[in-house]
Amino acid sequence: MKHRLRNLIVLFVASIGLAFAFNFFLLPHEVLSGGVTGLAMIFGLLTPFNSGVWLVIFNIPVLIIGWMKLGKEFIANSIFSVAVTSVAMLYIPLIQVTEDPLLASVFGGVITGAAIGVIIRFYGSTGGFDVIGLVLTLKRDLPLGALVFSLNSLVVFASGFFFTWELALYTLASIYITGIVVDRIHTRHIKLSLMVVTDKDQELRSELIGNLIRGITVMDAHGAYSNQERKVLYTVISRYELALVKSIIHEVDSRAFVSVTETVEVMGNFRRS
Repeated sequence: MKHRLRNLIVLFVASIGLAFAFNFFLLPHEVLSGGVTGLAMIFGLLTPFNSGVWLVIFNIPVLIIGWMKLGKEFIANSIFSVAVTSVAMLYIPLIQVTEDPLLASVFGGVITGAAIGVIIRFYGSTGGFDVIGLVLTLKRDLPLGALVFSLNSLVVFASGFFFTWELALYTLASIYITGIVVDRIHTRHIKLSLMVVTDKDQELRSELIGNLIRGITVMDAHGAYSNQERKVLYTVISRYELALVKSIIHEVDSRAFVSVTETVEVMGNFRRS
């Protein structure tokens, strides 16, 4: 319960930070974020409705796809993050921190990327192309930031038609910086070897197999100090999955011994068929 509460607090703070980046840096200069969030910003600037309202509307079909492909906990965290961001955008005033749109693009992109990276690292998302990108990375181990940048570039062309091409280039710079920062924090493409020594191997194995797409090797072990028989669970996961795995292990067997090491290369079946 404490672990879950900590995750929600982190998601809450990061989502508030995302709303500040939008209302303090990007929206005052009509510099957009990418993807669905960018589309919500466009509609927010062109219609009487706040961008936060459009953010919820556009995210509904995307979150349904994520529910089917990424699991209930991920979507629950994503809905929470989108809701916090949307409500915060309604109450945080639009303040032009700097008159220079380039500075606004750079700092807005950095803060946005940091917030999104933290949200994704704690098994959530800001909806939109984050979810689409994560679904695609299930098939190919690609850097999420670079993939989302490619998808988000479509918004640049939309903003160019609705506003000016100068602002479209600022938008491109902003989402490029966001993508770089996301990859520095998210690091999904990094592989980790996970070894768990536990007394509750059946329960833990069942939970891990039910929530991951990885296979697990089970080995017998004998404690030299305790002189007791135990099981060792071994698997290789992506860096992105570590937060979920730690949560599962903590809930099933908080006394388990866990070793996590970075893996240079993986050959063979990294995904469970």
